[in-house]
Amino acid sequence: MSTSEGDQAMEVYAGVEHDIQELIQRDNITLELTKQLESLFIDKFEAWVAKQPKKPFIIFDDVVYTYEDVDRMACKVATIAKSWGLRPRDCVAVMMQSEPAFLWTFYGLQKLGVSASLINYNLRAGPLVHSILAVDCKALIFGSDSELLEAVTEIMPQLNGLPIFAQGVTQTLPAGILSFDGLMQTAQPWAVAPAFRSDINLMDICCYIFTSGTTGKPKPVILSHLKTLGVANVCGHMAGMSRDDIVYCVLPLYHNTGANMTVGAALLPGATVVLRKKFSASHFSASHFWSDCRRYKVTVVPYIGELLRYLLSQPQSEHDGTHNIRVVFGAGLRADIWSRFLERFKIPKVIEFYGATECTAFLANFSGKPGAVGRLSPLLNKLDADNKVLVKFDVNSVLPIRGKDGFCIPVKRGEPGLLLSKVPEFLLGKDLYKASAEANEKKLVRDVFVSGDVYINYGDALVQDKEYFVYFYDRLGDTFRWKGENVSTLEVANAMTSLPFVEDANVYGVTIPGNDGKAGMASVSLVQGAELGSAELCSLYRHVVKELPGYARPLFVRHIPEACVTGTFKNRKVDLAQEAYDVDRINDPVYFLDHRNQTYTRLTSKNRSQFLMSKL
Repeated sequence: MSTSEGDQAMEVYAGVEHDIQELIQRDNITLELTKQLESLFIDKFEAWVAKQPKKPFIIFDDVVYTYEDVDRMACKVATIAKSWGLRPRDCVAVMMQSEPAFLWTFYGLQKLGVSASLINYNLRAGPLVHSILAVDCKALIFGSDSELLEAVTEIMPQLNGLPIFAQGVTQTLPAGILSFDGLMQTAQPWAVAPAFRSDINLMDICCYIFTSGTTGKPKPVILSHLKTLGVANVCGHMAGMSRDDIVYCVLPLYHNTGANMTVGAALLPGATVVLRKKFSASHFSASHFWSDCRRYKVTVVPYIGELLRYLLSQPQSEHDGTHNIRVVFGAGLRADIWSRFLERFKIPKVIEFYGATECTAFLANFSGKPGAVGRLSPLLNKLDADNKVLVKFDVNSVLPIRGKDGFCIPVKRGEPGLLLSKVPEFLLGKDLYKASAEANEKKLVRDVFVSGDVYINYGDALVQDKEYFVYFYDRLGDTFRWKGENVSTLEVANAMTSLPFVEDANVYGVTIPGNDGKAGMASVSLVQGAELGSAELCSLYRHVVKELPGYARPLFVRHIPEACVTGTFKNRKVDLAQEAYDVDRINDPVYFLDHRNQTYTRLTSKNRSQFLMSKL
């Protein structure tokens, strides 16, 4: 056998080995899920209450809430909701930060078979009104933060007389908002007989979770009891959770990442969760993160978006590797920091996965390949009931390109493709969103490979390497064309954040009059203590010229004081793209790509026209 043939044989063997490893994981997940589907989430919670009533379930601000404590409060919530006349399949909007009251309110509603519409507490004004009214809710319960009271008070006239209750609010309540605390003080913690919700099945709605709104108004995603159990089971199995684990939850409970991937996954094996009340880019504290992890002996940390990058950007400490964390799992860990994070903080294992709240399939990297979100080998696809494929796509419409036969065209390895996954037969005809038929149909692709088949369009481009490992390439709604080329916002962002003074780069396209397509612009935030002076601007210029093709180099750079992200650490682009480079409208300094002086130069009202009229 020649050397090249031997190398090829080893590649094939390694690929099969990775496939077998993933197949074993999939089989174990399926087996465990089959066991979990015997009952609802609330049934499992109540079972753990009976089995381990004194075991800590939630640790919050150094206060321990046992399984019994949370259940007692949930029974009170159920007593109150029942007195309102709520019945199974009704819905209540819940708008709270990550606090124990969120969980006992959620579980109290679940005891009655009442679903919850989980409202993003960062929303204000119009988007908040839209989210509350998007689902036919019977009431709104909001939490203890004074900012929430102010936000709800402002929109009360637009809520059409919806009953509104405040829980944990110490301020005087305005007319029209009732105290939930008074009701909780007098309510009896009577247990709810499971027979009350006996009509609820796995296909009924457990909760609504809204899309993040990175590209428009949030849409309420329908999560059935089946799906919430599935998500929690997958994440718990990937992390190898047991009742002995301490799980650190810094992710918002209004999102799938906090509610199901973290707390739900911890609940299934009867583990303990450490909650942080408010966690966002602007309120991030690395010192709190590590002190909490060490104090409570945290063993599992779910992550999303830029969380791990924020941790890595902090000054190094001799205590970086001092902790009990055995695994971190989540989505959005960029390849450029994967190895650095594990090496610096001595994390034994990272599991990166890919999915979408409204979709039906997921990818997971069980092999530890840095940057990969999973595998799509021929063998795995052959055995996959929810067949996943990457196909050629139109960057503007974010729809598949069809061949002469009218069907979609799979991409080759190394070529970015639009991810589609086949809709399971039992979900055909089921809505993804509580929205119009048009909004639901827009997410589907029909007649993909044969007439009549139906796939979900994830709206993201992924790419395979020669070993069939799959990597996130870009969110296609954010991809733009410039100079006849498709620009990957993630590629540009990765290049810019590799500079030591850049913490985060949010890349998007902006319109320039008289030019086709959109030019690149990046809003950058800096690491703590860094400045964007002349030396840094020159360094940034040299770096993008060296690392990026001409069409991908940002023509504009905006220096923002902190990352502009959603509550789940996804970069928010809509507002930034609309403001673009209008220096008369925004206060942040904006710089343009200045080839003459080989730097990024400050853009002003005086030099803007000259730059826009130059050869871009």
